[in-house]
Amino acid sequence: MRILHTADWHLGRTLEGRSRLPEQEQFLDELADIVEQENIDVILMAGDVFDSVNPPVAAEQLFYESLARLSDKGKRPIAVIAGNHDHPERISAARALLDDYNIFLLGWPDTSVYRIDVPACNETMLLAPLAYPSESRLAQLLSKEHSEAALRDRYDERIRQLFAVMAASFTEKTVNIAMSHLYVAGGSTSDSERPIEVGGAYTVAATSLPKQAQYVALGHLHRPQDVKRAETAARYSGSPLAYSFSESGYAKSVTIVDVKPGAKAAVSEIPLSSGKPLVRWKATDGLMQVYRWCEEGKDASSWIDLEIHLSEPLTMEEIYRLRKLHPGFVHIRPVFPDKEEHDTGVKQEQLSLEEMFRRFYERQTGGHKPDDELVRLFLELVADGEEEGETEE
Repeated sequence: MRILHTADWHLGRTLEGRSRLPEQEQFLDELADIVEQENIDVILMAGDVFDSVNPPVAAEQLFYESLARLSDKGKRPIAVIAGNHDHPERISAARALLDDYNIFLLGWPDTSVYRIDVPACNETMLLAPLAYPSESRLAQLLSKEHSEAALRDRYDERIRQLFAVMAASFTEKTVNIAMSHLYVAGGSTSDSERPIEVGGAYTVAATSLPKQAQYVALGHLHRPQDVKRAETAARYSGSPLAYSFSESGYAKSVTIVDVKPGAKAAVSEIPLSSGKPLVRWKATDGLMQVYRWCEEGKDASSWIDLEIHLSEPLTMEEIYRLRKLHPGFVHIRPVFPDKEEHDTGVKQEQLSLEEMFRRFYERQTGGHKPDDELVRLFLELVADGEEEGETEE
């Protein structure tokens, strides 16, 4: 059986207000090509289909159109679980319509094990899918006698127990796979993952993953990586696109799993080329260096985080010109390396109002000093305000 493992599509996600939907469409086109070229029998999507619980209509339309295309009218089974960004009911809403097409949409965590017959390889998969298991979503499975503190302490134990219950259904004649969306301790994170601990969820030990599974398909971490110390093959496929500049330089991929009943899984990667790279520019020689890079066509199809060293703040005309030269600028961050250090050891309450304003202005502008006229106007405004306050009293 040849399985494709993917996760963390985050359909509908933006980059500082810039739509990534065209890039996500490009990825799903590439994914459709991969499943054909690689003769994929089953697709596993390990959560975070959408970027929010209320995604844009265009993102939902893209999701369902892609499922129809990837499943090839039910010939290729697909299993999808909800992640921490997804609304469980939204993920499973169309389940009754799609089950007959071998598309399994699983929103809520429970202990059900799914039997998926795969005629293309004449084999059967037993899938133990654990959709994002936050405490609130697990409430129906956890004993109500536990206090919140006890629940927190026993989270890892509960996840291990749930996997153990499901793994008890595995057989020697089937391909046995587990799938979940959670944070295994020790995994390498990036800034684009919403902390899964928010709302009371916690990390899970690698040894809590079911060793009876031949492979554990994981979602949540955006960097493709194997899970160290797991007692079976376990892996995060990573996100298909870079969703923050902390992922600059990450190689994106989907994971291919070749496995037969009773045999060890063979795991490999297929690199992805979709989407715009996220790159960082550091222009230590100032504005002219950035103009030169733009004229040379450097990173022409990328999203860019620009750090530019300056002696004076950028004018609006200069910022406009930069954005016209390269529409991919997301951040333009001025740095003033020649600024003087002002930390004299003087406590803030010992500073004059004028000095506090000067320091505040420099922090806000990245080191640019306010001119004397601006300081004078500020002090006049403060004085006028004090006079009005005294009159009212």
